[in-house]
Amino acid sequence: MVSLQSETQLQNEYNKGNVILLFSAAWCPDCTFIDPFMPEVEEKFSNDFTFVYVDRDKFIDVCAAYDVFGIPSFIALHNGEVVDRFVSKNRKTKEEIEAFLHNVESKVLETK
Repeated sequence: MVSLQSETQLQNEYNKGNVILLFSAAWCPDCTFIDPFMPEVEEKFSNDFTFVYVDRDKFIDVCAAYDVFGIPSFIALHNGEVVDRFVSKNRKTKEEIEAFLHNVESKVLETK
């Protein structure tokens, strides 16, 4: 998973294709809960999505722009447009994240 370095990078590099923004923070216990299985989830969906880690503390303006006020949260983009959201302050399981990503896959396929 790549880490977002700037808002400009988000606008220029991740405005094409299918991108999953993972909003998180190192101090968040529910965020660190998903850390052990996220590489496996990312690998499973690597042909369909680019995964981008957004540090909530470094990019609070990006969080606000996407209405992300709880972490961990996921925003799915297709060509720069939001196609789905999995946003809440609640802990997320591997199964819930994978179900969200499968749902995003079906939405993206509909737009092709």
